[in-house]
Amino acid sequence: MPVEEELVELSPKKDMLLTIGVFDGVHLGHKYLISQLTETAKRQNLLSGVVTFCQHPQEVLSPQTKLPFLTDLTKRTTLLQNEGVDAIIPLSFTPELAQLSASQFLSLLKKYLRMRGLIIGPDFALGRNREGNSDTLRSLGQDMNFNVTVIPPVMINGEVVSSTAIRNALADGDMKRVIKLIGRPFSLNGRVASGARRGSKLGFPTANLDIDPQQALPAEGVYATWTSIDVKAYQSMTNIGRRHTFPSSECTVEVLVLDYHNDLYGRELKIDIIERLRGEKKFDTAEELKKQIAEDVKQGRVILNSRGMEAKNG
Repeated sequence: MPVEEELVELSPKKDMLLTIGVFDGVHLGHKYLISQLTETAKRQNLLSGVVTFCQHPQEVLSPQTKLPFLTDLTKRTTLLQNEGVDAIIPLSFTPELAQLSASQFLSLLKKYLRMRGLIIGPDFALGRNREGNSDTLRSLGQDMNFNVTVIPPVMINGEVVSSTAIRNALADGDMKRVIKLIGRPFSLNGRVASGARRGSKLGFPTANLDIDPQQALPAEGVYATWTSIDVKAYQSMTNIGRRHTFPSSECTVEVLVLDYHNDLYGRELKIDIIERLRGEKKFDTAEELKKQIAEDVKQGRVILNSRGMEAKNG
């Protein structure tokens, strides 16, 4: 069994308090739950552990439905580590794992991770056909000697903080709402690839980012952003879309880094997206596009100077 092969590699030195989930985005709801995990584990002299899945379960359970991710496994792991968790346990979500009953899966966690307790959200369920809801888990806990704690959801402006809510806000290009739900700016990572160099010809050289096709993106448009190069953040404008003035069927992410004059080709960039300036437009001439870019830069600088760094550091 693949899951058992992954778990057998682990040998915790103490009993563990666990939480389980994808934790895509590691948003404020996730962070609150994990803070309860780490605080409770310390009080009970247990190790805190996050069991996260390498793939979203929906990829296995409903492969015809494409669910873009907010954070890939590498970024997710880093964000979880930043929350002070003692151990992060990534597991492959496979058809075999999906067929395990709640009891079978929890027995593996007891055996290999020395699970003594489980902290979950109110809508959590695990096991075949999501049979392991909170009531079922509590019953299993009595039989298997572990306790279950249900953490209430985090609400912001009457809305439950969730990965789905963040995806909906991204689809609307509502970056202020995204920042409120995540607790930090939404970011993209990618390597600078070669492009058509149209920006250079217009006097605004842009960097074309090679983004994972499964990465969730904000609505098409132009955004005020911060671009991290090495350890320094630069003001930037980022266009997400299909280049309506120069037609392309492929969605692209193009970054105009302000006040930076070195070659970026092949560099890995991190883009923090602060605010949407406008939707994509089709311009009749390159000169009209050039004027609009200049206006975007002017407007973007105002936004970033007034609150961009505050949002970035928040």
